[in-house]
Amino acid sequence: MSHIHYRYLAPALLVLAGCASFDIDQSTQKINQQYPAYTQGKLALASKPAQQKDMRDQAAVLLKAPLTQDVAVQIALLNSSALQAMLAQHQAAGAMAAQSGRIANPLFSFERNRQSGELEIGRLLSVGLLDLLSLPQRQSMAQHSLAQAQTQLSLDVIDRVSEVRVAWVKAVAAQQSLEYARQVGEAADASAILAERMLKAGNFNNLQAARQQAFKADAVAQLSFALHNRLSTREELVRLLGLDDEQEKALKLPEHLPDLPTTPVAADAIGPHATKNRLDIQLAKQELDTVAARQGLSLFSSFTDIELGIRRDTNFDAAGHSDIKRGVEVSLRLPLFDWGDAQRTAMNANTLAASYRLQTTMNNAGSHLRVSYSAYRSMYDIARQYRDEILPLRKRISVENQLRYNGMFISVFELLADSREQINSVLAAISAEQQFWMADAALQAELLGRPSASNLNPVKSTAPAEAAH
Repeated sequence: MSHIHYRYLAPALLVLAGCASFDIDQSTQKINQQYPAYTQGKLALASKPAQQKDMRDQAAVLLKAPLTQDVAVQIALLNSSALQAMLAQHQAAGAMAAQSGRIANPLFSFERNRQSGELEIGRLLSVGLLDLLSLPQRQSMAQHSLAQAQTQLSLDVIDRVSEVRVAWVKAVAAQQSLEYARQVGEAADASAILAERMLKAGNFNNLQAARQQAFKADAVAQLSFALHNRLSTREELVRLLGLDDEQEKALKLPEHLPDLPTTPVAADAIGPHATKNRLDIQLAKQELDTVAARQGLSLFSSFTDIELGIRRDTNFDAAGHSDIKRGVEVSLRLPLFDWGDAQRTAMNANTLAASYRLQTTMNNAGSHLRVSYSAYRSMYDIARQYRDEILPLRKRISVENQLRYNGMFISVFELLADSREQINSVLAAISAEQQFWMADAALQAELLGRPSASNLNPVKSTAPAEAAH
């Protein structure tokens, strides 16, 4: 046997085993730098009790004022245990990706045999030779996996922030709509009471009175729906912010949605984003790189496996004299029954599938962006039409009807009906603004490569239809 001392093997392995590492703090800081509009620099994994307390105290301070959309995002990043769980899970995934770039620990074997007064002590330190030879490929695969995990975390964070933005819009709109639903209920109640009095006085027939009562019943049902919608949307926001019961009591929402932007985002401003800097395309490319690196790593291991061992044996005879033998052992797995053809076929198919997924993602990027922008622009135009045309017209009509009522040209029922119509228009305007801000959040996520299903719905009043007189 060749004379190679095993004590030189361990330092050699340490030199070869330089490998990829993962740091969750660096990962979150990178996202804070790349996407400040989403994280506002607040994304961090709170792994220590002191850090958790500090983040919770910051959230408590933010909860003292009415919650804007940006502040809601900050509180979610500081306070949400679900988001922290996602970061911790990413830390685990990143650590495992880094682990894939390391070779297996060497195996030490010890033997002690006695025969006819002689004692033999054997020591064997072995390591997978293919592991050593493929170490550069393992490290390359680990780097690809880490890059893929980083992109996936960015997408997950964008998802969570977009969910918070949409939930905030829904909660504020539901609270705003509730106030007008109460006004509809009050008008319907007044109409029903007046109609009942006029019926008793003989100035109203049963059909006219029944219509007012039906309108009141519809208004009561719509008010119940508005009350539940306010509660459910508020609680959805509470869950996304990670608020406990005490924090929920401190939550205050603004009275109305933000004003519409002066001008919408132009179509030519988003065109370059169809394929540039999109995270979904980056993720598909990284997936292909990872699969290709894994295929190269597994090519030789699908045929055989080789173990390299450094042996040192010490023999003691009956007189106590020792004899030391050193050498090298090589173990080779013989490919007699399995030539690895199925493994290679599977690897080739996985690589081919990843390449097709990349092509599909690139092909669909422009289509998703066009749909998202269409929803954004359509809802902007509708919301602006309500703000600039429909509501001012309703206000003018209301003023004219008030003058006609003062001149005794119309009845109080017509005046109340006009009031209901005006409130219906306001509710429809709130719905249009809500859907615009939801479309805005979807478009911002889409520009970064996170397609979302369009939530665009026809804008219509949630109030009951006008009662006939």
